[in-house]
Amino acid sequence: MRPHLPGAVLDFPGPLRSTTSRQPRSSHTFRASSSVLCPSPPTQTAEVQQRHDLATARTLSEAQHRSMAAQALLSRPAVQSAVSRSSARKAPFVVRASSSPPAKQGADRQLWFASKQSLSYLDGTLPGDYGFDPLGLSDPEGTGGFIEPKWLAYGEVINGRFAMLGAAGAIAPEVFGKLGIIPPETALPWFKTGVIPPAGTYNYWADSYTLFVFNMALMGFAEHRRLQDWYNPGSMGKQYFLGLEKFLAGSGDPSYPGGPLFNPLGFGKTEKEMNELKLKEIKNGRLAMLAILGYFIQGLVTGVGPFQNLLDHLSDPVNNNVLTSLKFH
Repeated sequence: MRPHLPGAVLDFPGPLRSTTSRQPRSSHTFRASSSVLCPSPPTQTAEVQQRHDLATARTLSEAQHRSMAAQALLSRPAVQSAVSRSSARKAPFVVRASSSPPAKQGADRQLWFASKQSLSYLDGTLPGDYGFDPLGLSDPEGTGGFIEPKWLAYGEVINGRFAMLGAAGAIAPEVFGKLGIIPPETALPWFKTGVIPPAGTYNYWADSYTLFVFNMALMGFAEHRRLQDWYNPGSMGKQYFLGLEKFLAGSGDPSYPGGPLFNPLGFGKTEKEMNELKLKEIKNGRLAMLAILGYFIQGLVTGVGPFQNLLDHLSDPVNNNVLTSLKFH
């Protein structure tokens, strides 16, 4: 046995040999000391560990950046809206009003029989919007989803304007006839002017059926141009029309074209005044549509015009009213 020399380097495993004839057989070496035999790690272990730590830190950093980017993307309103729509499709019975509250619900907005569902899409931005939509016709994802909500709002304005003209035009001959402004033979109730041929007609320059077809052709042309302006606002100002095309360009809003032809007096010079006029117009338009319906019912039940019905009621309210006319007494 050789004596134990402090500090001598010995190979292991294998027999003990001197340092002069040492031929390492293993990567694991042990350093002998005067106290204990302590293991010596490989020389590349620190470098490998450092590279591993750097790779781990880089992976965590990239994951953190991806998480932050995803959170930023989800915070965008468009993405949130798409996610909410997707969730609503998967759960059709979820009331969307709970996740997307209306823009105006305060005391400054009057509501008429509004529901949580109707308030999810009727936010008070339309003139005369009181949240009233029991059939869901304006719901973009409900009963009326097959119709463009903007087209429905546009149609209400247009039909209200036609109803205001019709309500005034239907009663005007009666009123003018009673005042003696026009001869009695032309002061006819609206249903005896040829609009309902079996009820009576007037001796026009053509029979009532010819006039009906002629009016349909004229209105069809006007409605076609109005539809073109709806799809391409301002397009009517680019098509030749007897030199009037420069007045038909409109304001960019098909519902309120403005200009010298459609707003010759220049009403609504400020935004506040214009909003007030829009509200008054839609209210009067709705009232006129109900009035036209009343004209139809009165003509069928009483057989006289609406103005004569009013005069009869004022002369004898007890015997000339809704109940007596419908024979409910």
